[in-house]
Amino acid sequence: MVEVNGASIAYTDTGAPPGKPDAPTVVLGHGLLFSGWMFHPQIEVLREHYRCVTVDWRGQGDTPATPSGYDMDTLTADAVALIGRLAAGPVHYVGLSMGGFVGQRIAARHGELLRSLTLLDTSADAEPPEKAKEYRLLAQVYRFTGVRPALGKVKAAMFGPDFLSSPANEPVIDEWVRRLRRCERAGIRKAVLGVVERQPVQQELSRISVPTLVAVGADDVATPPAEAERVAAAVDGARLEVVKGSGHSSTLEQPGALTALIRDFLASVDGG
Repeated sequence: MVEVNGASIAYTDTGAPPGKPDAPTVVLGHGLLFSGWMFHPQIEVLREHYRCVTVDWRGQGDTPATPSGYDMDTLTADAVALIGRLAAGPVHYVGLSMGGFVGQRIAARHGELLRSLTLLDTSADAEPPEKAKEYRLLAQVYRFTGVRPALGKVKAAMFGPDFLSSPANEPVIDEWVRRLRRCERAGIRKAVLGVVERQPVQQELSRISVPTLVAVGADDVATPPAEAERVAAAVDGARLEVVKGSGHSSTLEQPGALTALIRDFLASVDGG
């Protein structure tokens, strides 16, 4: 835990790999209703060459709920402060969905903190009104009844049809639900509203100057490929990848493909 901006923020840190004390750091920011756990397949590979740090946003994962501060600008300030506390120097930042909302803001406003930017299943736009209305209702239901009554709709937004249809993936979904249930309901509701009410940053993307990878699941319904295309088109030199057989949670749905994408992109940035 680290105290920043009046909040206790939970993070994980693998430390530098053995024999590589000067290895670059990769900071990973998770999507809504998840935690740094959603990157565990990637960290198992990346930690051989990088110091890997995950951050849990307010009210999610192991970070306690706070009375306020769930807007994307405050979460950006939390991430910036964490990077400073870790004395990690310029870092590679990987953000999925909500973590991508934060990553775009860091890169546009604090570019000196980054070596590269990886944006997964995310958007630079505000939440479409029809989706915002549905998510507000789901957040209210969750606040009073827990995840079970809303689980069907939430799973359909978080995961693609290929992933959901395979019995082999049930342990991953069960673990996600188990971790979600550990969180305080009021904090989750505020986190959902923070995403729903976020301000667009499309007009800021031209300020991003670090190497950028944008990837999206072909079956992502929460932030569809068209939104990733808009992000990639607005960032000078950005590379766009569409991941087949994946919905919104690509790091869990196609872990091997995502790990390879991220690993190869970071290596290209670092010249290795």
